[in-house]
Amino acid sequence: MLVCSHCGKVHPETFRLACDCGGALFVERDYVDFFGSLRPHIDMRRYLNFLPVGEGYLPPATPAITPVSPLRIGQVTGFFKLEYLQPSGSFKDRGTYVTVAKLREEGITEVVLDSSGNAALSFALYGLSTGIRVHTFVSYDTSPGKLSLLQRLGAVMHFVDGDRMAVHKKAKEFAEQSGIIYVSHWLNPYFIEGTKTIAFEVFEQLGVPDYVLSPVGSGTLFLGLWKGFSELMKMGVVDELPRLVAVQASGYESLCERSSMKNDTADGITIPEPPRLHDMKRALKETHGLCVSVEELETMGALNWLKRHGFLVEPTSAVVLAALWKLMESGWIGGGSRVLLPLTGSGLKMVEGI
Repeated sequence: MLVCSHCGKVHPETFRLACDCGGALFVERDYVDFFGSLRPHIDMRRYLNFLPVGEGYLPPATPAITPVSPLRIGQVTGFFKLEYLQPSGSFKDRGTYVTVAKLREEGITEVVLDSSGNAALSFALYGLSTGIRVHTFVSYDTSPGKLSLLQRLGAVMHFVDGDRMAVHKKAKEFAEQSGIIYVSHWLNPYFIEGTKTIAFEVFEQLGVPDYVLSPVGSGTLFLGLWKGFSELMKMGVVDELPRLVAVQASGYESLCERSSMKNDTADGITIPEPPRLHDMKRALKETHGLCVSVEELETMGALNWLKRHGFLVEPTSAVVLAALWKLMESGWIGGGSRVLLPLTGSGLKMVEGI
């Protein structure tokens, strides 16, 4: 069932983005046996019994169980989760995979979304393999490399002269006027069902880390991590949740205090008005977490460090490392801590012509 996080109203599990009251929705089911429900697969289908879609509707390309690369950072052990190795080069494939399966289940063959690049690429790739036509709204400031890939994948591109929120508004208007289904990953409850599988993987790979740092714009990864670990706790598999750290780009904060200096380098999280803000605040409260804002120079410093250590990622991925350095310096994260740092998007997509 779908449950509104604002008013508590229950809806059937059809494809919808919001409650009648305007509140955000979550898929809620009772799971009792984690280990007994795992599938014998070496990809995301391992967790199919925890996903609200039928096996017969799954797209042909399945997101991977991504590796974790441990690395000492001072007195802290960082575990880099290599999400940029997914089929389209970002963690978004997890949410897209479940969403596309739900769309196929309901016979939907044409959709609209807005994106800074990665979600659009993910939907374009999975749409191409399943016969779903994808209209994607993007800013003129989107990376040329990502735009080139979108064109090659056959996406119908709509350009907007404006910031990320303006792109979002135009996409919604087009969907309403055209009657084509809007699949915004910002609100889509099935998208979060996909991203929650990262928590399941992390638990199987290394147990429960002390801290999880996540880039946060719309919050789809952040909320997926929270939901996944929360479901594990409800099943009695873990006794406590990791402390979640929401990492935001300066000048675009929604959870931290808004800064005057804008970090446009981390373009994947330049979303100052996310619709699931209430849910993200709840996740921070339940996990005793906090928000950290990262500036442009800090992002670039972390990106250069990651490159030197063998991680070819886009700038948005680097904010988690920059935040870790700040929290270590302040003493909020102490020596001996085990910290998960998802690396969310590939740096290859930043290069034009690839």
